[in-house]
Amino acid sequence: MDDIASLRKSYERAELDEAASKADPSEQFGVWLQQALDAQLPEPNAMTLATVGATGRPSTRVVLIKGFDARGIVWYTNYTSRKGHELAENPYAALQFHWVELERVVRIEGRVEKATAQESDAYFASRPLDSRIGAWASPQSQVIASRSVLVANAAKVSGQFLSTLLTGGPPRPPHWGGYRLVPDTWEFWQGRKSRLHDRLRYRLDGSAWVRERLAP
Repeated sequence: MDDIASLRKSYERAELDEAASKADPSEQFGVWLQQALDAQLPEPNAMTLATVGATGRPSTRVVLIKGFDARGIVWYTNYTSRKGHELAENPYAALQFHWVELERVVRIEGRVEKATAQESDAYFASRPLDSRIGAWASPQSQVIASRSVLVANAAKVSGQFLSTLLTGGPPRPPHWGGYRLVPDTWEFWQGRKSRLHDRLRYRLDGSAWVRERLAP
């Protein structure tokens, strides 16, 4: 194995200053996300979700953003998964986007709430049929004997909902739906030369966003 301690990269693609950034962090995020999409990065919608349950032990996983606006960031998952249990115990989380090719990171922290049933129904109906069947078939985060358990579950679900295939397929499972992280803190990181990176943090003070620069 190569000596990983000797790996180095000089960040020189762009800069981030207060004058060029948006006053509202959700608008700044929209600009950067669109630039990541325009650059055709691999999975620019992928984000790391960190949660902490009742034990105080943190856990992370990669999920996909499925929507955002001034209210927050939305993703969908199984409510009975590990992250679902931890969010039920402690409804606060952190998200991180890392767009390596653009030398950018966005970190978001805040309270998490469930999306409305209408939002979850609408998104579930837009998913490919195999994905909808998978939501019913997978007991997410639970121990299973082998992959054949999933295959058998999927076949069983397909049979159960066979009569619905011509009218839209299976409905949304009650244990599956959306979450929305309602931010109180955003941080935008732009890599810079000599490790003198740009870091702009937005923190909510009452109903107003305060923008401030952090040392790298």
